[in-house]
Amino acid sequence: MTEAAELPQAPAEAQAVFGELFPEAVRYAELLADAGVKRGLIGPREVPRLWERHLLNCAVLSEVVPEGVTVCDVGSGAGLPGIPLALVRPDLKITLLEPLLRRTNFLQEVVELLGLDHVTVVRGRAEEVLGTLQPVQVVTARAVAPLDRLAGWGVPLLKPYGEMLALKGDTAEEELNGARAALSKLGVLETEVLQVGEGVVDPLSTVVRVVVGESPGGVRFAAKRAKAARTGRTRRRR
Repeated sequence: MTEAAELPQAPAEAQAVFGELFPEAVRYAELLADAGVKRGLIGPREVPRLWERHLLNCAVLSEVVPEGVTVCDVGSGAGLPGIPLALVRPDLKITLLEPLLRRTNFLQEVVELLGLDHVTVVRGRAEEVLGTLQPVQVVTARAVAPLDRLAGWGVPLLKPYGEMLALKGDTAEEELNGARAALSKLGVLETEVLQVGEGVVDPLSTVVRVVVGESPGGVRFAAKRAKAARTGRTRRRR
């Protein structure tokens, strides 16, 4: 018996959330339960709760993502939350950013199998692609790092007045309070903790939202972006 055989039937909420792309969501769940486990991208104990704890938990993030924006999913891993978000929001242009080759290979396979033309897979770390990856309006992340460290990676990738949406757990408020000084240095102007997924997931998904001003990442990262842009122009002229 394979791990895929242990995948429970999709709950009724999944059909409502994913709509016309529900078959693609089922295929993604099957890929996670099979290839995802075999490649070490997700633990076998997570298979029975893939729908509630992972796919739906991530899909409801769409409730707070503005319409038609560009998104970078930092540390995408097995595609959470980027792939579920892409399945429910074809209006978004999403980049799945992940440094590990085995994970980017899996992500590329998933994107091609599911026909997600609005999704691009990029291999690299956030600090490495700064200046080469086009700034985005929204950065998403889930289970990547503590908020202060995550913001140091994700916030500099934003356009001015963009926002980072981080899926967090029960300690979201505590984590946010402990990261306020670091967030301020990164040019963050607004913060809030949101609950999403009413009627879909229980417990609700917790999202930390941070909004930046004119200088995403602060002065230090503004200098890095300017240097990267100059380097890029020099290379194009050669």
